Amino acid sequence: MLEDNNTVRLHRGNSMKNKYSRSNMKKEAKSIIVFLFCFSICRAAFPQLTHAEEDPFDQARSRMVREDLQGRDITDEKVLSAMGKVKRHLFIDTSLRDSAYNDHPLPIGEGQTISQPYIVALMTQSLNLKPTDKVLEIGTGSGYQAAVLSELVDRVYSIEIDKKLAKKAALTLKELGYQKVQVKQGDGFFGWPEHAPFDAIMATCAPERIPEPLIKQLKDGGRLIIPVGSTTFYQTLTLLTKLKGGTQLKQISPVRFVPMTGEVEK
Repeated sequence: MLEDNNTVRLHRGNSMKNKYSRSNMKKEAKSIIVFLFCFSICRAAFPQLTHAEEDPFDQARSRMVREDLQGRDITDEKVLSAMGKVKRHLFIDTSLRDSAYNDHPLPIGEGQTISQPYIVALMTQSLNLKPTDKVLEIGTGSGYQAAVLSELVDRVYSIEIDKKLAKKAALTLKELGYQKVQVKQGDGFFGWPEHAPFDAIMATCAPERIPEPLIKQLKDGGRLIIPVGSTTFYQTLTLLTKLKGGTQLKQISPVRFVPMTGEVEK
């Protein structure tokens, strides 16, 4: 059968369209391959950029907030949000990460521990923090408590007496992007006079009596949360509020912390 001119032109047009479609498909396929390759490299190099739902500890952290904190007496929504955001498993040894969101302390080396999540939340809530506050922490430890505080306030200054822990915590906080926290190695008994006065002070180690320099470095109306008492047995978590002409003390809960060391022992 003979084809007329219109039929020939139609066939040629279809052929050109098919060639154009195949060319586009090849280009798109190459683009997809390049994208996937680049994405896999970025994912390996920057694991912190992956979505929250890909965090294998996301459900455990949510359960911790819901059951161990809200299920007790932690009611401050800002504190609950901070506890749900900060990844506790990144502040402990990889061998302990399956226990990261259980409500108990864990060893972090040098004879020290990371506090149980409930106590971290309780002490943070007790300070009644404001976004503009400047906070001093005595006993950096792993850096976890400082990270929680930094989610709530303008600036955190943290002192750790153990040189190895101070260096490790500072590095961890830097790698995780906690730019509001400044860590130094030193004796927390003396506080940090260069940055005083503070709106709030938190001590995560226990002296038998409250160090006077810490009280002096509080603003009027400032709050200090600290475990006080025997370093052998249990202590009393105590909230001190600095008032004009004196202080006000409130006992919150029996606790057990590692002892404060250094000058306080003399």
